[in-house]
Amino acid sequence: MDRTAVPDDTTSSFYREHATAYAARARNLPIRRLDTFLSMLPPGAAILELGCGGGQDSAYMLSKGFDVTPTDRSAELASQAEALLGRPVGIMAFEELDADETFHGVWAEASLLHVPRASLADVIERIRPALRPAGAFHATFKAGDAEGHDGLGRYYNYPSAELLSGMLNRTGWHDAAISESDGSGYDGKPTRWLALRAQK
Repeated sequence: MDRTAVPDDTTSSFYREHATAYAARARNLPIRRLDTFLSMLPPGAAILELGCGGGQDSAYMLSKGFDVTPTDRSAELASQAEALLGRPVGIMAFEELDADETFHGVWAEASLLHVPRASLADVIERIRPALRPAGAFHATFKAGDAEGHDGLGRYYNYPSAELLSGMLNRTGWHDAAISESDGSGYDGKPTRWLALRAQK
């Protein structure tokens, strides 16, 4: 695993070249995390999904009656999600988020983990103004001690729970909680996951 301040293009290249297989992979929805997140929101709430991938999480939230805006940085993955959802998917980098009290919730399952460590606090800070008062924020990360690339060439920021807690505290979030669990990812390797939940 190499160390670098910013990810190179290998992450974007991976999702561009493998979008169809990635979107169609066998994947268990994070139902417990989704339901916990949705329980924090009013019925029909407006939700922004950052990094929707193949669109499965957005599809679940839509099925529960929520007003979901799915986005992804990868045009190829956005196209896959559009095919599943039957609606437009925005193509947007996290750093481009510029909204003012538009959403009741922001869902970022296994997506912000690709943001360079040097930019992560800024991205998390951008999410707060996009939320309405008491809005909910969810994100998951692969835990670690130093940023680097996995065996598939994808960049990860690999934060610790302490690093994420510090970022949340500095950017003014409330009722923040970080849980840890063991699982795996697309590469099939054992992974320690961090699940972050906070409110504006």
